[in-house]
This record gives sequence, structure tokens and C-alpha cells, in this order.
Amino acid sequence: MTGLSAPYTIEFPFERTVGPKIGTFLGGLRDCRLYGVRSARGVLCPPLEFDPETGAETGELVPLEATGTVTSWTWVPARPGDPLPHDFAWALITIDGTVGCLFHAVDGTFSEMRAGLRVRARWRDERVGHIRDIECFEAVA
Repeated sequence: MTGLSAPYTIEFPFERTVGPKIGTFLGGLRDCRLYGVRSARGVLCPPLEFDPETGAETGELVPLEATGTVTSWTWVPARPGDPLPHDFAWALITIDGTVGCLFHAVDGTFSEMRAGLRVRARWRDERVGHIRDIECFEAVA
């Protein structure tokens, strides 16, 4: 008995807009700026159009410093496609003045990584309006 096969293609033939708040956030990344958005529980970063807990529309955009505190992390060996060419940490980072966390890479050594580590964004030279415009975060000296 032989198996049957047929060619197929999976497509996602649509484009999605990001909305005014997320669009401003992405434009800010291109310009080396972070933005959050006001919600009932505080400023969210990354910003969302609607509060994930209540469904209410979020408020005004808020400019933020590109610094924060690592709340949790995991060490990973370098792999193709990762944001850094060597071992690094994936971390949840609370950006100063916000509630919640931003997930991103932290460049440093295993021995310096800890919850409570102060970090700042390291920006790529060429930016396009994508989360990877932040190459990674690094410890604040």
C-alpha cells in the first residue's frame, strides 16, 4: 500500500494595522524612545490599545526612560537567530515608572544576572520600528 499525498500551501493573505498606541510605540523604537500607556492600574509598557484585565480602552501615551529593573530571568546558550551571538539572559524587565514587564534579552555575564539588576536599553545603529530595534538591555554601571 502506498501513501497518498497532495501539494498544499498555507497562506495568511491579510495585513493588520497596529493601532495608534502600538504604532506610536513602534515609531518610538525607531527613534530610540520608549512609550507606555496609562491604564487603570498604572502605565503599561509595552503599551496596549485595551487593558488586558478590564477590556477598557487605555489612556494617553507616556514617554519613558529606557531603563528598568530585571524581575526574573533565565540564562540561555547562544543559538542561531537569537538577538546576541553569545550566551545571554531572557528577562522580564519592569521599565521605570510602569507596571507589568517587557520581555527582552539582557547582555551580561551569568554571575551578574539577578532579580533587581538595573538595566538600560542598547539600541541598534539601524532601526526600523520593531522590538528588535532594542538590541538588548545591559547593566547600568
